[in-house]
Amino acid sequence: MSKIHILSEHLTNMIAAGEVVERPAGIVKECVENSIDAHAKTIEIEAFQGGIERLVITDDGCGMDHEDAQMAFNRHATSKMHSEEELFNIGTMGFRGEALPSIAAVSKVNLETNDGNQGSIIEYEYGQLKRKEIYDCPKGTRIEIEGLFLKTPARFKHLKSAAYEFSVIADLINKMALSFPNIRFVLSHDGRVVFQTSGNGNIQEILYLMYGKEVAENAIPFESSDEDFHIKGYAIQPKINRATKYFMFISLNKRLIRSKYIQNAILDAYSDYLPVNRFPIVVINIDMDTQLVDVNVHPNKWEVRLSKQNQCLSLIRSTLKNTLKKSLQTVEKVKKKEPEKIMIQEEIPFSYEIEEKPIIVNESSFGFDTYEKVQEVPLIIEEKEEIKENKGHEFFYHLQVLAQFHESYILCSNQQGLVIIDQHAAQERYHYEQIKKSLEKPCTQLQPLMVPIQINVTTSIMTMISKINEQVQFFGLHFEPFGNDQVIIREIPIWFQDVHEDEFFQDLMDFFMQNENVDMEKLRKHVLSTMACHSSIRFHRSLTMEEMKQVIVDLQKCEQPYHCPHGRPTVITISDQELLKEFERG
Repeated sequence: MSKIHILSEHLTNMIAAGEVVERPAGIVKECVENSIDAHAKTIEIEAFQGGIERLVITDDGCGMDHEDAQMAFNRHATSKMHSEEELFNIGTMGFRGEALPSIAAVSKVNLETNDGNQGSIIEYEYGQLKRKEIYDCPKGTRIEIEGLFLKTPARFKHLKSAAYEFSVIADLINKMALSFPNIRFVLSHDGRVVFQTSGNGNIQEILYLMYGKEVAENAIPFESSDEDFHIKGYAIQPKINRATKYFMFISLNKRLIRSKYIQNAILDAYSDYLPVNRFPIVVINIDMDTQLVDVNVHPNKWEVRLSKQNQCLSLIRSTLKNTLKKSLQTVEKVKKKEPEKIMIQEEIPFSYEIEEKPIIVNESSFGFDTYEKVQEVPLIIEEKEEIKENKGHEFFYHLQVLAQFHESYILCSNQQGLVIIDQHAAQERYHYEQIKKSLEKPCTQLQPLMVPIQINVTTSIMTMISKINEQVQFFGLHFEPFGNDQVIIREIPIWFQDVHEDEFFQDLMDFFMQNENVDMEKLRKHVLSTMACHSSIRFHRSLTMEEMKQVIVDLQKCEQPYHCPHGRPTVITISDQELLKEFERG
């Protein structure tokens, strides 16, 4: 007797449901995507007990006639694809024809739909058809799902609390609203509306609803394209950041996707602005020819494969870097506020362009050991009208040095309030940019050493020494093996004079230990950052008034003066308004 047999249609639908319907949010995603494909302008999502008890998704889309409504519950039945060629040119959200039969296999489903000419009602209970008839209902589609996984306890036990399951749904709808700002989304839980967009196309308004006024105000629009890709979105100022990477919202042809490669490209662009283990908020949509992307990777449609991926990543990196560079802002220290209970969209103010008043001084040396008194320059410029001076280089033209605090911070004042400068981070930024300019080309000017530098290294580093030399020769460095556990340096590049040698070489070797396959761009940034760090003034170093002024003058010359090469802020501001509140004078 044959051991191989064909599974029943009901069982195959249940197997497919395991891939498509992992939790209530999976049902919401599939149904909302169908509503989007139906050209809906308003989509309402109602969840009860986190969607475990019941889900209702209603739209005002094109709806279905009676025949299509019945066909929609057959596996691989779809209106969105007709030929093999279309599989590689997908422009709709859905295309596999698995969602409705998969949902119907593991729950009770009531579908009401009307295409404007005829209404229908279809009911399924755990894979069994219970009702199909002509039915009077509004144009569009309403689908109600109850009792998810009740007859499949192995799946039901993996569902989490109602609060958690709803949080996943809410996160999904937030992301979909950012991808489709022209659609009005209404999300409710247990009869209470918790999220609602206007559908007017304003992404900043949606950011305001999701994260509040500060994020919306600090959203920088960006847009760029090349021959294959067009990217558009908002990058939030790096002074506002998060502890996880899940605030980078990526869509491709408006389809929500997950891509560690695109996330890494975004992080590379922000790397000069964020501390370690902090992540940006970014909304980005990538438009491209549908023939250059494969969305048929996994039934849940989160994964995609891109042709010309490196080209796309390069465009994202360069666009975001230029966007952030042109929109610099100082970090403002404010007391955390209680969440606003009433969400009212306010007009978002944008500061206007200010005419620069440059300060011309001689270039300072990298350290203060050979320091000469700088020429006196006015650091305060009176303005007839009050302006917002926390952007760009204009900020530094209005500072008055007050004192040094704990031999580590420079205290200043301006029209906004109290300004605090981290003296080490500030000099580190300046030195980083100066060294970067001097190393735009391979270093060829070397200075022989009378006594070579000896460095202890591990066995693993010794096995990599040839590869290391290939990668650091650009910087004028060469390590020569000396015994089994040491390398020596017989000559150093001219830029090395202000670097603390032992610390620098130890940091460099640690970098190679942690990064077996070294990216040259990251190596270059690491070397420059390490050099800048080891040649900058330290904490607990007393500075004269002239030296403190010089730190500010140096910051004025920087392309990006607000963060050190490691992403830490160089400057923070405590506003007069905040000080008044703290002293109970506000």
